[in-house]
Amino acid sequence: MNDLKKLILQKKFNEKIFILTSLLFLSFALLTLILLLTDIFIDGLPVLSLKFLFSYPSRKPEEAGILSPLVGSLYVMAVMIIFIVPVGIGAAIYLEEFAPKNFLTNLIEINIANLAGVPSIIYGLLGLEIFVRFFKLGRSILAGSLTLSLLVLPIVIMATRESIRLVPSSIREASLALGATKWQTIKNQVLPLAMPGILTGIILAISRAIGETAPLITIGALTYIAFLPTTPLSPFTVLPIQIFNWVSRPQKAFHHNAAGAIIVLLFLTFMLNLTSIILRNYYRKKYRL
Repeated sequence: MNDLKKLILQKKFNEKIFILTSLLFLSFALLTLILLLTDIFIDGLPVLSLKFLFSYPSRKPEEAGILSPLVGSLYVMAVMIIFIVPVGIGAAIYLEEFAPKNFLTNLIEINIANLAGVPSIIYGLLGLEIFVRFFKLGRSILAGSLTLSLLVLPIVIMATRESIRLVPSSIREASLALGATKWQTIKNQVLPLAMPGILTGIILAISRAIGETAPLITIGALTYIAFLPTTPLSPFTVLPIQIFNWVSRPQKAFHHNAAGAIIVLLFLTFMLNLTSIILRNYYRKKYRL
């Protein structure tokens, strides 16, 4: 009996140690994040203005702005979305609803999961060889968007597959029993119910892509552009590259400009995540999930 009490007390003690250790590491991570954000906001808020948002980069820090990298980031994200949404959702539907369960399908599924963890610089080298050199797209928005699409496509496919799996099989069976075809069941029943998870996956993928620098530097995106891109084949730069350029300069004023650009990038990411939450809640209420 005494041994049992000792065992229970030892387990409770270990549990408290585990909780305290977890809280300690969580507090350290949050404190580090708060210190970094505080430093960025102290340096960046004074430079934020309409002039900063609507001016081109300049060699003079007091005249420099983020117009071309901001437009470039939005342009690259828009082209990337056009590619990843149909391809990502289509691939997930095929793998989850139509693909036979055999060795080849299992191999494809394992590789998609593994590709989500590949370093982004590898995708940059892949994009340089395929899109820039083989297809001769040059250092264009299209080449950058397709490279980032390869980077985030596994995220969209995996999120879509998980959302489709959560749809109860009884809904599919009821739809098929009423005479609907398999495609009609997927289009009218499965996809609407899976839409909150699909949208969340897409927006999380965009949130990751908008902060990527390494793949775009690898394919040769420019660091200084004093004009706006007009077509998908135009040269471009993006906010992370502009931030990297300013941070690498010795002048302190450029570091303040970089902090201002980081705040704008954080705001864009925050708005994307907020959009994800709003859309998810909207579809949950609409279909009463």
